Amino acid sequence: MKILVPVKRVVDYNIKPRVKADGSGVETAGVKMSMNPFDEIAVEEAVRLREKGAASEVVVVSIGVQQAQDTLRTAMAMGADRAILVLTEESPEPLAVAKVLKKLVEKEGPSLVVLGKQAIDDDMNATGQMLAGLLGWGQGTFASKVEVVDGRVNVSREIDGGTEQVSLALPAIVTADLRLNEPRYASLPNIMKAKKKPLETIPAADLGVDMAPRLTVVSVAEPAERKAGIKVGSAAELVEKLRNEAKVI
Repeated sequence: MKILVPVKRVVDYNIKPRVKADGSGVETAGVKMSMNPFDEIAVEEAVRLREKGAASEVVVVSIGVQQAQDTLRTAMAMGADRAILVLTEESPEPLAVAKVLKKLVEKEGPSLVVLGKQAIDDDMNATGQMLAGLLGWGQGTFASKVEVVDGRVNVSREIDGGTEQVSLALPAIVTADLRLNEPRYASLPNIMKAKKKPLETIPAADLGVDMAPRLTVVSVAEPAERKAGIKVGSAAELVEKLRNEAKVI
């Protein structure tokens, strides 16, 4: 079984994002970039499934600029076998990403696609679901546990009331939640080995997918600063302020 894992290059989660001076978006020039954390979890899960013998190959794919090769090399240092970069200068929206992934699924023929439940830059949380819809495959979203047994993938899903168990016939889509696993660190020997693993580059135009954006960002702004709190002398004063100033009771 082959597993396809899409990964996204985003502003590193340890960096505090800065809004551009013109309010058109988040500043990325000169900012440290890394793999989307939920995608790291997806790569780790795919590698673990291969190590358990449930899969024979893990292929990672990214859609973006040339620098996304670094993200793919990181994924291969974690254990992925090879990589595909769909080259574009656009910032594709989830629907465009799902359409590109559909083309790659048709080309590669994986039995399972594992991806992060969302990217931390736009928080769309839509690509996995859209891809499942385009392919007509079953989907197990927000996965906290994944098992492949007898041609099916059993997924424990994080839901508001706890967890839900679903069993999907392969091929299927799984999106990784935070509690699925703890991603491994790429060791120096594996980082060196990753440099020799195959990385294929495909221009987005060759896939015949319309990458034109359908959404328009009106403006981006920093969150409003929180006002300093105050101390009250008694419970009665607290109740008075909640009733008359905050007007919450």
